Amino acid sequence: MPKAPEQNIFHTYDAERAGSGCSCGRHGSQRQHDDEQEVARARRAQDVEALTEDVVEESLMRALFPRMAERRDFLRAVGKNTARAAIASVLPLGALQAMAQEKNGALEKKDLKIGFIAITCAAPLIMADPLGFYRKQGLNVSLNKTAGWALIRDKMINKEHDASHFLSPMPIAMSMGVGSNAVQMRVATIQNINGQAITLHTKHKDKRDPKQWKGFKFAVPFEYSMHNFLLRYYLAENGLDPDRDVQIRVTPPPEMVANLRAGNIDGFLGPDPFNQRAVYDEVGFIHILSKEIWDGHPCCAFGTSEEFVKQNPNTFAALFRSVLTAAAMARDPANRSLVAKVISPAAYLNQPETVVEQVLTGRFADGLGNVKNVPGRADFDPVPWDSMGVWILTQMKRWGYIKGDVDYKAIAEKVLLLTDAKKYMKELGQPVPEGAYRKHTIMGREFDPAKAEAYVNSFAIKRTA
Repeated sequence: MPKAPEQNIFHTYDAERAGSGCSCGRHGSQRQHDDEQEVARARRAQDVEALTEDVVEESLMRALFPRMAERRDFLRAVGKNTARAAIASVLPLGALQAMAQEKNGALEKKDLKIGFIAITCAAPLIMADPLGFYRKQGLNVSLNKTAGWALIRDKMINKEHDASHFLSPMPIAMSMGVGSNAVQMRVATIQNINGQAITLHTKHKDKRDPKQWKGFKFAVPFEYSMHNFLLRYYLAENGLDPDRDVQIRVTPPPEMVANLRAGNIDGFLGPDPFNQRAVYDEVGFIHILSKEIWDGHPCCAFGTSEEFVKQNPNTFAALFRSVLTAAAMARDPANRSLVAKVISPAAYLNQPETVVEQVLTGRFADGLGNVKNVPGRADFDPVPWDSMGVWILTQMKRWGYIKGDVDYKAIAEKVLLLTDAKKYMKELGQPVPEGAYRKHTIMGREFDPAKAEAYVNSFAIKRTA
């Protein structure tokens, strides 16, 4: 590791955050010293490589000494330089890379391009880059920020990206040839659960009852998205036909707040941080979190093509381990502020850190004058349950995206790599769940994946005959 800068953004090696006088002897007061250091820290936080070093060191220090008093006593006892040497000794990056390749076979391809959309849903695959999780597996990953989901789809079909951030319904649709040429995709992990919301323009604060929404214009990020299917579900459960009583427009997530501000839409069911950004910009309020529609619903996924998996099995395994490691770190509530700091810079989300932190910690302003505390607002359970795939297929059929007989389980199991996920979770020492199909509850209605066709037919508002 390089020599620690005086302005490490987390004050990782600063045993004395408070006291009289200037600690370095170059300033008239400790306040002047602190002000200069904070400016330097802010500048350093925009440097991705520097941010990587600081976050890794801070995470390790917290793991070694969970209590602040313990960290302070250790730093007082040994000093900053000795502390850094100790941290470096437990992070032998080169050795970890060599061990990974020796254990799992030579990587067929080391230089990879991974597409992503700048939303908090992508936190695991994003943070795996600055935190070095890809590098620990011997991979040299280039994260390619992409403008919209149609482009993500096209770049995967055209093999411009090796792997990608997906909306969880996208690999299913792509594999079936719905909305594009058929190319078999495989989902390694669910990137996030929950983490979305219905956000309305501030002018609609007196229209909290969905029955008042006839004629509204809503945005969703893509047709084959949980956002589209959850919005349709919510509207229909409240007696509105999503195809006849409102308009639903596909809008790239980064453009949602601007369209809300301009009055082009009345609201959106979109990914964070844009729900919270609408509140931050005082143009919208959070009507309902997606967690309140279906607690634990999948949103985004991480995957690649079946062709890539077959041609690069060791590389795919290394990717799998990298993202699962990141997901485990992101899932721990104690790490959420660190994750927010890692993914907020311009290279990734390009959002105010306070906005991202509100999303990830679940302590947030709702735009209605309340500060809420919902720890599970966003979460990062990576398990690609087959039952989730079956539910997605039921909604695709319900709304006319697919027709005729559907072999729900066969399609879900072909796309979702649940067995592989469990294998690598076990290898990494992570808890491994049992089973493949779970019953889920959406707005009080139970979904039994064993009765998928009956579930589709049970809805009064649908496009199927």
